[in-house]
Amino acid sequence: MILEELWYGNINPLEDSTDGNAEVKKLLSLVGRNRDELCEGLTEQQKADLAKYDDSVNEMYSIIEQEVFKYGFRLGAKIMLEIGGGE
Repeated sequence: MILEELWYGNINPLEDSTDGNAEVKKLLSLVGRNRDELCEGLTEQQKADLAKYDDSVNEMYSIIEQEVFKYGFRLGAKIMLEIGGGE
């Protein structure tokens, strides 16, 4: 049952939606390579500053992804209600 799978954490929309996406895998690899190259020329302080920046960006994207998920879920529910209500 889908609700049980969601409850027990067996469904991960973020991972499930990008799993097997070759374009995403390619971009993740490119981001990693570019970040490694960037870090090679940085001082320890600059690396620490970049890590803080990364943490902030990751937190922001996490919030955005959560909001997009909630919006999509609400939109799907509204569509189902409209279909069921015959409006």
